[in-house]
Amino acid sequence: MNNTINNRSIISAIILFFIVNNIFVGQFSIDTKVSQNSDSLSLKDIIKQVITSHPSVKAAEEAINNANARIGLAKTGLYPVADMTANYANLGPVTKLTIPDLGTFQLYPVNDYSASINIQQIVYDFSRTRKNIEFENKNKAIGEQTIEGVKQKLSLLTVNYFYTLVYLQAAIKIKDEQLAALSEHLRYVEKMMATGSGTEYQVISTQVKLSTAGSQKVDLIAALTTQQAFLHILLGSDQTTNPVVKNEFPVKLSITSPDSILCFALQNRDEVLIDRQKTSVAELKFGIVKLQNKPILSFMATGGAKNGYIPDLNKLTPNYVLGLGLRIPFFDGMKNKYNLLQAQSAITSLLYESELTKRNISDEVYEAEASMFATEKKIGQFELQLEQALKAFSLAETSFKSGAITNLDLLDANTAVSETKLMLLKARIDYAVSIYKLKAAMGERLY
Repeated sequence: MNNTINNRSIISAIILFFIVNNIFVGQFSIDTKVSQNSDSLSLKDIIKQVITSHPSVKAAEEAINNANARIGLAKTGLYPVADMTANYANLGPVTKLTIPDLGTFQLYPVNDYSASINIQQIVYDFSRTRKNIEFENKNKAIGEQTIEGVKQKLSLLTVNYFYTLVYLQAAIKIKDEQLAALSEHLRYVEKMMATGSGTEYQVISTQVKLSTAGSQKVDLIAALTTQQAFLHILLGSDQTTNPVVKNEFPVKLSITSPDSILCFALQNRDEVLIDRQKTSVAELKFGIVKLQNKPILSFMATGGAKNGYIPDLNKLTPNYVLGLGLRIPFFDGMKNKYNLLQAQSAITSLLYESELTKRNISDEVYEAEASMFATEKKIGQFELQLEQALKAFSLAETSFKSGAITNLDLLDANTAVSETKLMLLKARIDYAVSIYKLKAAMGERLY
């Protein structure tokens, strides 16, 4: 019976050995891939590249070109419209008039020719053109503010990707430290087993923990590779490289008063500025609609030459027409009335949207502020916890060598150190991200 148990234990040990060996081989190949690119990227450089080349920014910039075209189109109302016309007509039958003793007279030529240059200019339109230009300029201002908002959102997204990479890179290093400690301990208990002072159970337990830590590292490397792919997509760069980011953290953000932060946010957030511009645009549109039934005074001039003038009907004779035109709408089937109601409703809706935007900004500011304070406290707690875990591990090593505790107790102490390091790292990453989120919530530029 004992022989059977020993045989099973030996087989289990062999299987675990191969598992651990395969994990280490896999880790070595993956680590080699990760370390191919030794150039570290800073957050500032990545954000700069993203907001320079991202399609969302390009699309927003192209919208400005469209807005410039609309402004130019609105300004055309200030300029005259000119064209040239030319006509030829063969008329028949030709009307003739006979007067006794005077003869027969032809009233118009058989072949009628005419050519003229025509000019029309609006003299006064109750500021329609001026308001249309102002309307399109306001739309352009919205487009320019939209670009800033797009850049800000992309910058915050970049911050999240960047610090996820920082965490994964550092977590892999911590896991490497844990694996190195476990490997050293495995060699130690194997020597103990060879001398008869250790047991097979100690060796197998260590191998299991080593295998578990190795699997965790493989998961971290897979997550790192995925996150690097996300960053490539954001940057629009080549997927064959593996970007390595710098281990950098922002300066601690000092807060004087939550109310002052909120006030700053409500003055500087892109959403608030865009809402103001949209309200101005809606008010301008209301004013333009009010002018639709106002008169329009225009000047017209035509100059050219044509035949058909008595006494020589076939002679091309210069001619001209000068005049003023007045258009006075007095009934449009109630169209203007309902257009005004629609324009007024749009203004009211924007006021509600603006209030909702302010409430959402307040939530974001308070949430980011609370998150920053919470993660800052966690950092202090985990720093103390790490100090205690390191001290406990040191005492565990001494106790293990003296035989006071088992290797499992020592391994638990080692695992506690690694887990505490990871929790401290995550708290620092969360604190860094929360600072940037608070800055973004305040409307402070991240780029």
